Amino acid sequence: MIPLPPLTGELVAFVVCAPVMVLLAVGIVVARKPVHSAICMAGVMVGLAILYAAQDAPFLFVVQIIVYTGAILMLFLFVVMLIGVDSRDSVAETLRGQRVAGVLAVLGLAGLLVFAAGQAVFVGGPAGLQQANAAEGGNPQGVAALLFSRYVVLLEATSALLITAAVGAMVLAHGDRLREPRRQAEHMAARVERYAVDGVHPGPDPNSGVYARTNAIHAPALLPDGTVAKTSVSRTLTTRGAVVAVDELRAPTSTAFGDIRQVAAELEGEAK
Repeated sequence: MIPLPPLTGELVAFVVCAPVMVLLAVGIVVARKPVHSAICMAGVMVGLAILYAAQDAPFLFVVQIIVYTGAILMLFLFVVMLIGVDSRDSVAETLRGQRVAGVLAVLGLAGLLVFAAGQAVFVGGPAGLQQANAAEGGNPQGVAALLFSRYVVLLEATSALLITAAVGAMVLAHGDRLREPRRQAEHMAARVERYAVDGVHPGPDPNSGVYARTNAIHAPALLPDGTVAKTSVSRTLTTRGAVVAVDELRAPTSTAFGDIRQVAAELEGEAK
């Protein structure tokens, strides 16, 4: 029978925070929206900071709150807001064997965690931070001494892995260039070529209409003969269904042109 440890503040903090952290960690994986996953991750980081504080590790507590929860997680949220809150990740497998490798990696990590926890509980007993806190200067100096002396190789290897992962993410996210970027002179040459071949005017597009009863970006401009200048309205608005009834706007111009044609016909009749 495993002897129960004495009831201490550290044990109470672990009993309270550990189940909540596990539920939040599961929420990171099963949440459908990235924002919800980021919020769950924030809860896990805050709980971990509380456990650091309960184990008399003020340096790790402050670093966990300021660096990870306050900076890195906020960066995650900014990226999520940039790519869109309602965006969905593609479930198509782009790399052959990606799912199998992911399942094997999860099983291996779970085995390492189980063996590490079992060894700490049944073999060597739980290891605290007494060794780090016993150094001269307290917890920060003890942690620094362990990181940059005994575990310096592991620290540098972890840094190299993180940099490699960041570079790999950028390479995978980089899209192929569909066409070469064109400068202003090349744009003008293309406009002149369209004018020579298709008769498209090389000048800028007409502005949207400004009338006594309408001053909106979705109101089309009218040409001198009363017809609508389709290029004066943004394609984004037309594809979204922004349709304007231009008959009333076109009526005065049509009436004026009708009177002109009538007067011209009368003059031709008198001349004959």
